Amino acid sequence: MTEHADQNAKPETAPAAENAAPLAHDIEQEEYGAAEPPKKPKKPASSSQPTPMMAQFLEIKAVNPGCLLFYRMGDFYELFFEDAEIASKALGIALTKRGKHLDEDIPMCGVPVHAAQDYLKKLIAQGYRVAVCEQMEDPAEAKKRGSKSVVKRDVVRLVTPGTITEDDLLPTGSNNYVATLSMLRHGEKDFAIAYADISTGDLFYAEIAAPMISDELARIEPRELVLTAATRDALIEAGGVPAAADIQLAEERVDLFDSDLAGDRISKYFAADQLDPSAFSRLVRSAIGALIGYIDETQRGAQVPLRQPRVGGANAMMIDAATRTSLELLRTNRGETKGALRHCLDNCVTAGGSRLLSSRIAAPLADPQAINDRLDMLDDFARDSLLITDIRGRLKAAPDLVRAVTRLSLDRGGPRDMAAIGASVIAAGHLLAPLSQIRNPSTGVQKIVAALEASPQTLADHLARALKEELPLLPRDGGFVAKGYNPELDEYRTLATESRQIIAALQANYADISGIKSIKVKHNNVLGYFVEVPASHGDKMMGEPLNQTFIHRQTLANVVRFTTNELSELQGKITRASEAAVAIEQGIFTQLRAEILNETKALQQLADALAELDFATAMALLGLERNYSRPKIDNSTAFEIESGRHPVVEMMLQKEGTTNFVANDCDLSGPEAAGEVGALWLITGPNMGGKSTYLRQNALIAIMAQMGIYVPARSAHIGVVDRIFSRVGAADDIAHGRSTFMVEMVETAAILNRATARSLVVLDEIGRGTATFDGLSIAWAAVEALHENTKCRALFATHYHELTALSERLDRVSNHTMKVREWEGDVVFLHEVAKGTADRSYGIQVAKLAGLPDHVVTRAQEVLDILEKREAGSMEEGMSQLPLFAARPQPKVEKHQDLLAQKMKSINPDEMTPRQAIDLIYELKKLSRENA
Repeated sequence: MTEHADQNAKPETAPAAENAAPLAHDIEQEEYGAAEPPKKPKKPASSSQPTPMMAQFLEIKAVNPGCLLFYRMGDFYELFFEDAEIASKALGIALTKRGKHLDEDIPMCGVPVHAAQDYLKKLIAQGYRVAVCEQMEDPAEAKKRGSKSVVKRDVVRLVTPGTITEDDLLPTGSNNYVATLSMLRHGEKDFAIAYADISTGDLFYAEIAAPMISDELARIEPRELVLTAATRDALIEAGGVPAAADIQLAEERVDLFDSDLAGDRISKYFAADQLDPSAFSRLVRSAIGALIGYIDETQRGAQVPLRQPRVGGANAMMIDAATRTSLELLRTNRGETKGALRHCLDNCVTAGGSRLLSSRIAAPLADPQAINDRLDMLDDFARDSLLITDIRGRLKAAPDLVRAVTRLSLDRGGPRDMAAIGASVIAAGHLLAPLSQIRNPSTGVQKIVAALEASPQTLADHLARALKEELPLLPRDGGFVAKGYNPELDEYRTLATESRQIIAALQANYADISGIKSIKVKHNNVLGYFVEVPASHGDKMMGEPLNQTFIHRQTLANVVRFTTNELSELQGKITRASEAAVAIEQGIFTQLRAEILNETKALQQLADALAELDFATAMALLGLERNYSRPKIDNSTAFEIESGRHPVVEMMLQKEGTTNFVANDCDLSGPEAAGEVGALWLITGPNMGGKSTYLRQNALIAIMAQMGIYVPARSAHIGVVDRIFSRVGAADDIAHGRSTFMVEMVETAAILNRATARSLVVLDEIGRGTATFDGLSIAWAAVEALHENTKCRALFATHYHELTALSERLDRVSNHTMKVREWEGDVVFLHEVAKGTADRSYGIQVAKLAGLPDHVVTRAQEVLDILEKREAGSMEEGMSQLPLFAARPQPKVEKHQDLLAQKMKSINPDEMTPRQAIDLIYELKKLSRENA
């Protein structure tokens, strides 16, 4: 017996585990259905000719290139050759050997079928594709064809990052898109992208110009992007995949993207909807057809319930990849979800609501009417907090409906998915009562109510009657049909219950007959029912007269096993009853599945309504709890925010309980006489003063407003922003050979080339990555370009104080600064924005706060004093009079020097208890006496 990758080798005389199936890689036993494992290992086959089983493996592997082949053998999926070597490293499991091929050992590893999902999750996360090869017949059927026949196998599914449907493999709060990218060299648009989340059925498409492809991919964030080699090269030429995006590229054959074949695929797939492929351009047809073809190939013909294609990102604010990273919309710059805008806003109670939130953060609207419709719906709920609580409590009873429907349609669902669908429909019915309390409901609420009323309640009632409360994961496990639903099934179950009582009586009878109190009646999948006694009683059982009743079956190291005629007859009855019960339950499952799939469209619409309701109530509650307000949205170029706050920073401060967030105003509305133009604020002030936070908070408020939700401000009036650009923070791109300054210039160039008069631009520290005069010149020219050419609303933070002189030359430029206070040589950041300019950057004070040694801070101050006097005299002469850093003596530290001052700086009165305050007074008095 060969050692398996996940198990230690056991001696042949070890006791057999109860109810244990044969090891998967005991190939002859599994293939030919042997009753017991062979006592001796078979000799390896000749290396010149592979065994029939290995020949089958190589044949299946050849038609599934680029995939790790999970080859089903009994209760394990085995991997061979290079697949085994890759999987053993990726999964951290042992690599073993099995026979030879071409005079080389065959590497092998395997994973148990029951735990395969966990291993698949690890492989998919690392970007691998897996072909799942199942046994298509029982080994006993293969044996009938001859002793050398191999069990029929075939790949039933390709598991790829973009086509997974299992809940524990999918992200809960966001979509999992697979996308196809088509290219047209000579047309108005260079690319077309089609993308679908097969777990929800959503299908979208878009036509994109080459310069925008990277930004579109950043918005969609497909988990897998399918394209040809030529399209991949064109994509790289156009800017490639955004660095922050985790997108797996899958190169496919050219004919998959054939636009003529695509039309046939679309017509066939959406035949019931009578969708006309000619309604799409040739480029879009190619992308949609390729997507349908790829999904069909990976699912091996199983029909995914895709919805009709819709235009993706229609009427959306454009946000480029760099801005998404800068503003940390879905994840932080460190790749974490905590600390991003989505994490801050997501208090949805359903998975569908969280996915809807993610999609709306990724694509805020640019249509004032649509935005205000969403805000009207929030107002319906915000007027009654008790109503919100009631609705959210009922929504919690609605599981992830749409993904359950998809799994059932792909024949991967089970009884729990059916129960989830029934629970969601019942929850929808219970939501109608609280929604009816809303007076003069908005259009959005009316649409939700209509979808809830159209939910298939009859189906839910049927599922409630048919299913038990405690359900198995898979239908093949049985035991999921409720008692009383099917009388015939109940009869067979009664027989099974009675058989347990009969077996207990037999065991007691056998104990009396044999005189062996430790005798047991047991069962496993190989022997069926059998009588087991300790090895010490084996001779007695095989001797007269007991051998007339007990027939020897098996001798192991510690036990001996027997059977009886009564047990054989009983096993036959139980087997027939069990098989009949399983057949009935499978029939019931098939019937229920068909009923559910007949309601697919209604269930998808219901899932949309539940997600919309969850999103609206969650955002309304968020506004009430955090004192957010409804923004005024129109087609003007206004941008007036009163007492705005950064939503994420404010939330973190509240959780820490340290201090309140300092709110600030912002008014980038251009003068009315100037027409369609905006103001430009030049913001100066020290590092750590809050400039970056202030810049980002105004950009985030604009995004939240155009999502159609309340914003963290006392009031906000925002004329729709068509594009938002944020260049805040510094980072290099070593992989593409770009320095920090080069990345800064590339992103700045994109802003100056793409921004329009209706855009919002947020820039921080332009030009700081190069020499002072070069950087100042670039920043100066950028400000002029934004003012004179782009004429957009902009916030421009800088340490180049020379730029503040532009306010005298450019009428829409105004100077603002972050207020600070100095106290005993230290700087206190007030985090307030006020009109005016900063007279200095306080860099040395910030360095001191950061913990630079005192002698370094002192030396820096001396150098700064000389540099600031360079215009009054010779800089070289002044520097020559300054002692060298290395020659300066280290300051002497007296024992009690400044101990009192240091102690005062280290305390925070707000954090002290009365007792701690009294103790501190005594300690300070003691220090005062010691220093006297």
